[in-house]
Amino acid sequence: MLTAIIDYESGNLHSAEKAFQRMATEVGAGDVVVTSDADVVARADRLVLPGDGAFPACAAELRGHKGIYDAMVEAVEVKGRPFLGICVGMQLMATTGHEYEDTPGLGWVDGDVVKITPAEAHLKVPHMGWNDLVINHPHPVFDGISTGDHCYFVHSYHFRVANPNERLAHVDYAGDVTAVIGRDTMLGMQFHPEKSQHVGLKMIGNFLTWKP
Repeated sequence: MLTAIIDYESGNLHSAEKAFQRMATEVGAGDVVVTSDADVVARADRLVLPGDGAFPACAAELRGHKGIYDAMVEAVEVKGRPFLGICVGMQLMATTGHEYEDTPGLGWVDGDVVKITPAEAHLKVPHMGWNDLVINHPHPVFDGISTGDHCYFVHSYHFRVANPNERLAHVDYAGDVTAVIGRDTMLGMQFHPEKSQHVGLKMIGNFLTWKP
């Protein structure tokens, strides 16, 4: 079993690599590699797409690495390989991002990425720090996780999902903020599981053993 963390020059991957390698060892999920090699992406059993920064820049970098991009799309859309997007990597799964300019996403989960607008003026954007998950729909990624468990967020935009069945969890920040999305073989986490201590590590382990 091979899990590929895709390196398209949009984020520091060191902490994610260490967390995924640790959990792969704990749950017996094989090898984890950070790669910018399209051939490795094509043969991987699971794919992870991180992302830090602005939606347009990440989208441009991803599409600019054409070999990686094409291999990832084929693996997910044709081969049905389990996929996890993290932070902006999750947002890129959307139809359109509206950060700075309208930018097409991958279109894997219908919806838009829009600025967080808390109903209470004292709450700051970016939404940064620990927040409690509210689980909307059961999923194997939540095995051992409950509403009230908390994860670490750093973001100013969030995924406004068109189909409520595809918003698996949210948090309250004077209004609902999408935390986890999913459909078919695809998952996305707005928070950083690698920075979310035991809750995030548990979800990483659950993804690595998930058999959709």
